[in-house]
Amino acid sequence: MKLRTSGIVKSLFTSAVLSAGLMGQATGQEMEEIVVKGDLGSLPGENVQSVFGFNKSILETPRSASTISEEMMERFNMHDVDELIAVAPGSFTQSFFGVAGGLDVRGTPGEVYFRGIRRLDNPGNYPTPIGASNRIDVVRGPASPIHGPAKIGGYLNFNPKSSRIEETGQFIPETEGMFSYNAGSWDRSVITAEVGGPGQFGNQEFGYYLYGEVEDSGSYYDNSSTNQNLLQASFDMDVTDNVRVQFGGMWHDFQGNQVAGWNRLTQDLIDHGTYITGSPRPLDTNGDGRISHQEYDPDGDQNTPINPFVWWMELAPNSTPTLDELETLGGADLSLLELVNPGTAELDGSNVLVAPEDILDNESTVLYLDVIITTENDWQIKNQLYYESYKNDSESAYGFSQFHDTWVVEEKLVISKEFQSDHLTTSLQVSPSIRHTDFEHGDDWHNEYFNRRDLTKASTALDKRVLATQIDDDYTEYYVGDYTDLGLAIMADFTFTNGFSALLGVRYDSIDVESKQPVEKLLLPTSGQNWLCFDASCVDVEGDDTVGGVSWTASLSYVFENGLVPYLTASEQSTMIVGQGAEAKTGPILNDEVFDKSELLEVGLKGSLLDNSLYFAISAYKQERTDAGVQSITVNQSVETEGVEVEARWVVNERLLLTFAYSHIEVINLNTEEAGKTFSFYGCGDLPDIPCSAILGGQLVGDVSDVASKARRAGIPEDIFSFTGTYDFGNGWTISGNATNVEETPSGFSNSVMLPEYTLVNLSIGYKTDDWSFSVTGKNLTDEEYFRANFPNLFGSTIVLPELPRHYQARLQYRF
Repeated sequence: MKLRTSGIVKSLFTSAVLSAGLMGQATGQEMEEIVVKGDLGSLPGENVQSVFGFNKSILETPRSASTISEEMMERFNMHDVDELIAVAPGSFTQSFFGVAGGLDVRGTPGEVYFRGIRRLDNPGNYPTPIGASNRIDVVRGPASPIHGPAKIGGYLNFNPKSSRIEETGQFIPETEGMFSYNAGSWDRSVITAEVGGPGQFGNQEFGYYLYGEVEDSGSYYDNSSTNQNLLQASFDMDVTDNVRVQFGGMWHDFQGNQVAGWNRLTQDLIDHGTYITGSPRPLDTNGDGRISHQEYDPDGDQNTPINPFVWWMELAPNSTPTLDELETLGGADLSLLELVNPGTAELDGSNVLVAPEDILDNESTVLYLDVIITTENDWQIKNQLYYESYKNDSESAYGFSQFHDTWVVEEKLVISKEFQSDHLTTSLQVSPSIRHTDFEHGDDWHNEYFNRRDLTKASTALDKRVLATQIDDDYTEYYVGDYTDLGLAIMADFTFTNGFSALLGVRYDSIDVESKQPVEKLLLPTSGQNWLCFDASCVDVEGDDTVGGVSWTASLSYVFENGLVPYLTASEQSTMIVGQGAEAKTGPILNDEVFDKSELLEVGLKGSLLDNSLYFAISAYKQERTDAGVQSITVNQSVETEGVEVEARWVVNERLLLTFAYSHIEVINLNTEEAGKTFSFYGCGDLPDIPCSAILGGQLVGDVSDVASKARRAGIPEDIFSFTGTYDFGNGWTISGNATNVEETPSGFSNSVMLPEYTLVNLSIGYKTDDWSFSVTGKNLTDEEYFRANFPNLFGSTIVLPELPRHYQARLQYRF
């Protein structure tokens, strides 16, 4: 792996210095299971199988990972995955049109796992629910070979609430449950109910846990709301002394909308809230209240007058054109892009690019069945059967629609055994698996114009477009197909009595993939594939291939008697390049761009000090995709990432818990670095010699040089600090708070608009009796004005999401 000496060497040196200093201060105690009263499940005492599949705690696992317990989420009143940034370094997430689907881990879109099985892609199809979880594991970097192909950034693993007590392996002894009601700003209204306990089926005992959630909430953002229902059930039964069955499922129905945020982006809008007003020229010639593709392009030559492609130039600092130069060089009449009656106004953060009829509807179902058999000679045979499906519809009046109808079934067998000798414990896993994904997906993003809508006015025929999902026609892309992954993984962990440990793993995947496009559904001729083509012959109608390769991992670690654990990990992991609905596209299949690999090199130091009350982890890493040209620009980019992560959790006493997290990160877009430029939507800040009002009635697009950005991915802050603390007064009262400081970052690839640094402060006060509990939480208490980039490399110069101002939530719970 080629290394960038500028950052990774410094990171490795920093870790080495910290390691030496901590070793000198260690207490000399042997590592043992960590059980500290008042830790809220924050310390790594439990075995976590979501990283490598072995029964190792986070402390013993040679990878950068964090766990967030149900108790921590409840105490700090966390409701979506974006809030995990306070306790999990490396998890800052850009806006995916306001939908908290998955985290960005180490600066790139991550994935979501459920009980160790990879879920269908969810970059922003629906908000991932976290309330039904007993624990969330955040694993940074590509997944272990035991889990199959995965993205480079990392993943979240959700462990659902269960009737089996994780620390003891026993069932909950008696029925218990909880009702809760959560209310808050902007008409927030969430009801949850859960119950679990022992049961009996014939003469056989089993455990069960049921969870339900209903939400009917408003939103800070205009024309937005959230309605969702969630049901989750888990059952666990010891059929015999050596046969165990676990089964259950989850159903989630979400109804809301995407939030693009502010359009007509300028630095003045970020700094002072000054917005450019004015109406675009009308294009609805038939008077039906919406603009069709045919009305945008009346000549049918795919040369949309208000969407000129500035192919003849490359934007860079100190080389921006005037309006006359654009028209002269391109031979285009740009007068159609000019706003009528332009002016300025002060814009509130709630006033965003959402129309009343915009929708984001998603229904997902998860089912699972595990059968675990332990033989007389202590071999364990675990068969995992997993099914998931989702149906998704997304419509935004300004010119975007999409649907997914996708399902997946995975059958995974894990055969494992532990071998003991005088000086060595060897743990072995052999895992064959098969995973089949079936998809139908349509995208409609041609003639997508963010800036035609004047946010000081309602959405009208000036900006609304006829959407493909409304007429089931004129899609930019439409894919129907499937892919099947046959995999075999072998993992081995060698732990010596002197503290040395080596973990090795290898996997081979063979994936049969096919996809086709129904040409009759497409808006021809471009079909999102070839902008210089003018007939259907340029459409990649069908593609099929068999791809595959070897993944591997190797880790070395040493457990010192004083509780310190240095480690080194190197790995190479396969990844499938699929889209937002888990669809494989015909073009990448035909061009051998549907499969790639990621490499990881990570060095770290973990420790458990002060009678196991203080846990810390330091890691320095470099990870990159092996092929710069193979990527999905929205959900699986080709990047090189290097950085440092620091995490500490200290149970000062049984009443006080403190945590600290820090991440330093640099993300390089490899394909952009290779080309020296990238395609982007031009914003006002990119063309300082042209009045904004002259171009906001349409959308100029073209290439942007990497001179300003040095190919760095926009929207990802380089340095992030976070602190949390919670204190239990011992009389039922608790107080908890956290503060997160985020460095300034460019909104878009051109770096023409900068999003300011901010510090987010939250505070919660709670009271608890044996049966009742009540808490009040204030979020963003200092009323900080802050923003998150929205698709920064493509749209970052045109739109941005203003984040929530000061707001409050209250929760009432009854336990029985």
